[in-house]
Amino acid sequence: MAVTTFQDKLISSGAKLAIYRGAETPASFGGPAAEFQALLEGCAVFDMSWQAKLIFSGRDRVRWLNGMVTNNIRDLTAGQGVYSFLLTPQGHNQGDLVAYNRGDYLLATTDREQAPNITALLQRYIVMDQVEIEDISSKLGAIGIAGPKCGETLSRLGIDVSQLQLGQVVDAVWKSVGISVVRHTHPYWDGYEIWLAPENIDRIWDALTDAGATPAGSDALEMYRIARGVPRFGIDLRERDLPQETGQQHALNFTKGCYIGQEIVERIRARGNVHRCFAGFEMQGAPPASGTKVRAGDKDVGEITSAARVPLPGGGRTLALGYLRREVGGAATTVQVGEQSAIVRTLPFAM
Repeated sequence: MAVTTFQDKLISSGAKLAIYRGAETPASFGGPAAEFQALLEGCAVFDMSWQAKLIFSGRDRVRWLNGMVTNNIRDLTAGQGVYSFLLTPQGHNQGDLVAYNRGDYLLATTDREQAPNITALLQRYIVMDQVEIEDISSKLGAIGIAGPKCGETLSRLGIDVSQLQLGQVVDAVWKSVGISVVRHTHPYWDGYEIWLAPENIDRIWDALTDAGATPAGSDALEMYRIARGVPRFGIDLRERDLPQETGQQHALNFTKGCYIGQEIVERIRARGNVHRCFAGFEMQGAPPASGTKVRAGDKDVGEITSAARVPLPGGGRTLALGYLRREVGGAATTVQVGEQSAIVRTLPFAM
């Protein structure tokens, strides 16, 4: 089991640990509501020991990986990354990752719970290609920060992220420690990652908390993820889902050339739409369980994939993510979720 590299320190600071995305990491620091508030309005710092990192080396790495995923790896400049899906030949989702051009190699990040399957899947497609895959998760640690004030907080440490674009990574030296600062690839997620040697994570963690960042656990991260409308593989992104159904257009490139599953993606594009789409739902009662059916009239028209009761200054709100058939209608449409009435909302949710 993967564990945090500075677990004792986190426990001593009040962290309650739980398994999240394949690693043991803080679920909370005693106050998920306050931690969520920091994500929403301030700056939160969180452990990312659940993030796996895979290195792709060899002379064929770029051409080969470009043929494996849905986004354009071929034209990435050094220091740039993109979010991508891995598909079956039938166009169904098998996983997601972010791939970065690091000059002499490619680096991909994903969840630790996905990494073994993704590695095994990709290894099967290395035939005559000169490509090697190495898991360096234990050698390169990460912490994350998110919230509207995270750039301001980083600047107090002398780290300037004002010019970073989505998916961009820059290398820097902070107090004699080599770090890489990465801006998140999702357009709805306001945050950054810091990659560095595991033995130095506690130093920059302390510096960020001293600069005003609030430690946050996975309970608050899940609330924030849902509120921002960011799907998670294995929960909101399942193997039966087609790429365009998920609404994650930033994972797709239509000019890159051939890749596994491309024929299906292009066929859907040519038809102009899909029968169902990823959507947000808001209701008054308890969060519905994953798999709860969405109904309109006497018909099943969708399902819930994840939900949370989100603590907001104006009062708690129950927010959910899921799928809805297009013919039902868009934002402001009223539907039935289990025993509750719900309203379809545009993502990300308005806070």
